[in-house]
Amino acid sequence: MPYGPFSSAALYHKWVRESATQDDPFFYAIRNLETGSFGGVASYLRITPASGSIEVGHINYATQLQRTRAGTEAMYLMMRWAFDAGYRRYEWKCDALNRPSRRAAERLGLSYEGIFRQATVVKGRNRDTAWFATIDTEWPALREAYNVWLRPENFDTEGRQIERLGDLTGLVRVSSDPVLQTGPA
Repeated sequence: MPYGPFSSAALYHKWVRESATQDDPFFYAIRNLETGSFGGVASYLRITPASGSIEVGHINYATQLQRTRAGTEAMYLMMRWAFDAGYRRYEWKCDALNRPSRRAAERLGLSYEGIFRQATVVKGRNRDTAWFATIDTEWPALREAYNVWLRPENFDTEGRQIERLGDLTGLVRVSSDPVLQTGPA
């Protein structure tokens, strides 16, 4: 991320107050409704209604929200809102070195579109950016995959998934990230 880490709660709260006044990126706090606790943030950015595209980003989950039903449902709800609002393209971009983010994008059903080399500079370092997206014609199948995955009967008594979301969304993705197919570098 271009901001942080924060050396104190006060500095983080200052960043939150400043970020909350912006229209783009437009941040949301992510709350786990089962536990009642807030565990992360995510935003819409590069919001371009004229071309029908919107990006999700600045996704930052605390450990207790990572790889959970609640964290996944938050991403589904953001995607659903975008398509219900008439957007035709939903993007996810991340540092090309961030394998967990790349894995998450694919698991969520976004198709790998490539690497933009030296796309930006973050904290004094060249950053290659991996691009993922899904489009409106793919959304009905993705929505159905999420609806199947989110059903209560898809989770055991410990809250573990029975059918994997990546298996359901993999039927929709147009392409796979080759870095994730080759294993660790």
